[in-house]
Amino acid sequence: MIQAFNDLRYPRSTLVPIIFWVLTMISLPMLGWILGEGYLIRGMSFGVLMQAAAVLIILYVAWGWQRTLKTCAVVAGLAYLAELLGSSTGIPFGKYHYTEVLQPQIAGVPLLIPLAWLMMLPPAWAIAQIIAPRSNSRFPICHVLVSSLAFTAWDLFLDPQMVGWGFWVWEIPGQYFGIPLSNYLGWIIVSALITLVANPKDLPVGPLALVYVLTWILQTIGQGIFWSQPGPAIVGFLGSGMFVYLAWNNSNRRNVRT
Repeated sequence: MIQAFNDLRYPRSTLVPIIFWVLTMISLPMLGWILGEGYLIRGMSFGVLMQAAAVLIILYVAWGWQRTLKTCAVVAGLAYLAELLGSSTGIPFGKYHYTEVLQPQIAGVPLLIPLAWLMMLPPAWAIAQIIAPRSNSRFPICHVLVSSLAFTAWDLFLDPQMVGWGFWVWEIPGQYFGIPLSNYLGWIIVSALITLVANPKDLPVGPLALVYVLTWILQTIGQGIFWSQPGPAIVGFLGSGMFVYLAWNNSNRRNVRT
């Protein structure tokens, strides 16, 4: 797998922010054990910032500031509006509300949440680019669908963990470890719309795909071992892992043909 993703070629300078983010995530259990839950939450927030920063740096190296900032504004802005609509009306995710744990907030939506979309949607684009490359058409439906599914697969990890930590509350608990299935339909729809608006082209596929793979590994280990949620860890491992496998398989096929 590593060789397959290495063959996608990317500047090695992008490894530096990725390494800092990984080190931050590895340190989270130690923060919780040594300093207590309050520092664990701060460490988690810092980890989101580090991963979002790593993604932005990767995009900047490939695109420059203008296009990177435009994409950042589209993803974070639309994600915030979707979360504001969702937490206010229940559309399209289902009825939920954020607690006071994550700060700062604007209109009841933590500012960290749009950054979480930003830190994982571009990696999902990269995985989709390997699995279902964009065509020259204006609306590359297959690529958009795979992007949204790969992104939503990550939430199989995320939502049970964040609800368990008290970051938000579902008014009517659902079928998936307390999460309603409407949440995942909402993620697919919103991430597909954001992808259509952002219209990402000429992606730095290698480093972004690496971020997706590392997130898959770190979430599986963290949730399965340290956060005592083996059920979501297994399902998330299989869900995100399916896209990792498809990307690895497609990348290997291309290497064989060349």
